[in-house]
Amino acid sequence: MDLKTQLTSDKSVTDYILSQENKDQLRFLTCGSVDDGKSTLIGRLLFDTKLIFEDQLAALEKDSVKHGTVGEDIDLALLVDGLEAEREQGITIDVAYRFFATDKRKFVVADTPGHEQYTRNMATGASTADLAVLLVDARAGLMPQTRRHAYIASLLGIRHVVLAVNKIDLVEFSQKRFNEISEAFNEFAADFGFTTQIAIPMSARYGDNVTIKSESMPWYGGKTLLDHLETVEVAGTDLEGPFRFPVQWVNRPNLDFRGFSGTVAGGSVSVGDPIVVPTSGQTSTVKRIITPHGDADAAGAGEAITLQLNDEIDISRGDLLSGDNDRPDVADQMAAHLIWMSEEALMPGRRYLLKIGGATVSASITDIKYQVDINSFEHLAAKKLDLNEIAVCNFSLAKPLSFDPYKDNRHTGSFILIDRLSNATVAAGMIAFPLRRATNIHWQALEVDKNARAEAKQQKPAVLWFTGLSGSGKSTVATLLEKKLHDLGNHTYVLDGDNVRHGLNRDLGFSDEDRVENIRRVSEVSKLMTDAGLITLVSFISPFRSERRMARDAMGDGEFVEIFVDTPIDDCRKRDPKGLYAKADRGEIKNFTGIDSPYEAPEEAEIHLKTVGRSAEELVEEIFAYLASNGYIRG
Repeated sequence: MDLKTQLTSDKSVTDYILSQENKDQLRFLTCGSVDDGKSTLIGRLLFDTKLIFEDQLAALEKDSVKHGTVGEDIDLALLVDGLEAEREQGITIDVAYRFFATDKRKFVVADTPGHEQYTRNMATGASTADLAVLLVDARAGLMPQTRRHAYIASLLGIRHVVLAVNKIDLVEFSQKRFNEISEAFNEFAADFGFTTQIAIPMSARYGDNVTIKSESMPWYGGKTLLDHLETVEVAGTDLEGPFRFPVQWVNRPNLDFRGFSGTVAGGSVSVGDPIVVPTSGQTSTVKRIITPHGDADAAGAGEAITLQLNDEIDISRGDLLSGDNDRPDVADQMAAHLIWMSEEALMPGRRYLLKIGGATVSASITDIKYQVDINSFEHLAAKKLDLNEIAVCNFSLAKPLSFDPYKDNRHTGSFILIDRLSNATVAAGMIAFPLRRATNIHWQALEVDKNARAEAKQQKPAVLWFTGLSGSGKSTVATLLEKKLHDLGNHTYVLDGDNVRHGLNRDLGFSDEDRVENIRRVSEVSKLMTDAGLITLVSFISPFRSERRMARDAMGDGEFVEIFVDTPIDDCRKRDPKGLYAKADRGEIKNFTGIDSPYEAPEEAEIHLKTVGRSAEELVEEIFAYLASNGYIRG
């Protein structure tokens, strides 16, 4: 190749790269019920846009013989179903992302599963999408999962939807059937707020109306799916909104530089602009904007940058920076839509970790306002949420956070909930609005504090948390211990499970949800008693580790002493002082711990009392020795 040809070739490659960089990008997902053809549709798009290499095609032909579900034809769904389990079952389990491009636009497509148990995966794919392609099998029509996915798409801020009436070839390309399905969809989705909503009859297997107009449906005069994807206007409002910058990292390479790194989540910022940390109210101005390509005068939504400010103000990872004149909400209580993603039910009062942007705080659901019935969209009363259920809930946070309503900014208005013990993500949330009840409530400064009260009593305040099965001997040991401590001049109080249910918790039953609320209330009372300088003996079955952990976290360092009264259930049955096990065995008592409700034994209790063959007095002495050696008591 001569020099002129080489230069021409290099210029062509450069021009091509630049043309690709300048194309806008559409992120969309395919969703719907099981076996509606989502993976096949994406495979058809990749095949028809010639983004399958020869070696991929050869592998696809081989896999179609082994795993294919379309006879002797190439099974295009296998291009997306990457997991062996998916190929063997002919279904999608995980979210599969694929990239393709045409002359007009670049695309990132998420293929999401249709099974109800994988609704959480669908929500994951929808969280970053601009458009949803909702597939429906022309034979079956709208299914419950169709409704569920359409509702979730709307809830997650997707404003453009395509109803893809697939497998139209299996109903003889019937215009009547297509009209029935599209009219039914328009009726139930009328209040979802979609900006564009079109229906396309298609056969993903044979390519009808996917990328090429179908000759079998002359009655359809609309666009093909690809035509619509290439031309739909989905320009976001991120650049037009107020400036939002979640801090992901405080950048300190040396003593002379301190910057704040992250991705602009909304609006734009320029050198010299005033900014504020909304949670603290501290302000400054932008000194430098540093991008991967060097300094810049301005930056907008979606850009990864480092900001350097003109003032040394307190900013940490998790803080949200904003413009001084258009601040986000700051609150420690809020209302939000919640999609529950865990097989273990949500229970109001239980503590979770709430992660929004780079910030993570302890949080609890104080109230389930209502659950949404996916079939009728009615608002239903609920005490808990099971897997894939959706509700509007009130939240209480351990400290105030900055956020926006989800409808205004998907980045600063969304969060996840994390289980404190397993570290698993259990829910995704979309903030509706702040609850301002906490904004006018402040801690009252008191002249006499916890330390002063404890010093007057010559003891170290603590909560001695006795946990164990019914009949294990918790109350007996706690009562004897309190008497010994009282005789030595220590100031104590016993909170017993049965006694508390006669007053403070008389409105609670024994469901898992009520058990959680039972312990939450007792934890708050125990905290107040600790603040009073008392040694509080709490005798509750408290069967769940997460609630005992909640009680521990509410106290100061060293103030919570977990005492596991470890008595085998057979011994508890023999004692059965109140006849409860006998009633539970006869079915007269429901949700009885150890019978039809679980007990989660402590894993790292400070004191582990193995009661078999030991007297209550011996057990008391073991606890007393621990308290004396750790400075809790005198005498």
